[in-house]
Amino acid sequence: MKIVACIKRVPATETQAKIAANGKGLEPAGVEYMLSFYDEIAVEEAIRTKERVGSGEVIVLTLGPAEARKELVECLAKGADRAILLVDPAWSSRDSLSTAKLLAAKIGELAPDLVFTGRVATDTDSAAVGPMLATLLGRGCVTDVVKLTIEGGGKLKAERESEAGIEMYELALPALITCQKGLNEPRYAGLKGIMAAKKKPVEEVAVQDVPNQIAVETAQLPPARKEGRIVGTGAAAVPALLEALRKEAQVV
Repeated sequence: MKIVACIKRVPATETQAKIAANGKGLEPAGVEYMLSFYDEIAVEEAIRTKERVGSGEVIVLTLGPAEARKELVECLAKGADRAILLVDPAWSSRDSLSTAKLLAAKIGELAPDLVFTGRVATDTDSAAVGPMLATLLGRGCVTDVVKLTIEGGGKLKAERESEAGIEMYELALPALITCQKGLNEPRYAGLKGIMAAKKKPVEEVAVQDVPNQIAVETAQLPPARKEGRIVGTGAAAVPALLEALRKEAQVV
């Protein structure tokens, strides 16, 4: 079984965001990057699926700068077989559709049986690339999956979380799955995997430009929170606290 796991390089969660000089995005200087949290789950599920089937290949694919090799090698150390980097200088300003189109073009060439993505990237938080990618590829798709079973005859059973509870789906390969927290617990790369990753191929491919449908006109940080204050101590402070919550915070 050929499996593709799509990943994204995102700013580390402890990054102190600063707006770039053009006022349209994040200032890249000094920003540390990491693999998006939900994409870790996607990579883990791809590796586990190969292990359950007993054979196949796991390919990790990303769209990003040359520096994104770091995140790809991390995935190779965990057990992926090879990696492909679609080198794109404009990666950080791409909208969901142009990103999906570029990924779909490469995935179409690879013709995998199964594609995994994270349910959402932890920077843009749009949850749009996975479903768009499935549509462009003409595949069945289940989002926010928390349990996945490979059935005989090229079928999958997937469970997803919804506001009404757990929904259960059955779909045929080829398919695309977006991965939710709870589907698995991503593994850590051991020393053996780290050493093996050095010998695994990372292919770099230049991409053609695909125009965005969305343009960022301006970006700004949220207003700073007001400083807290102590309204009193002990039980005597309860009336003052309730008054502040009712009239100032307007939450009760």
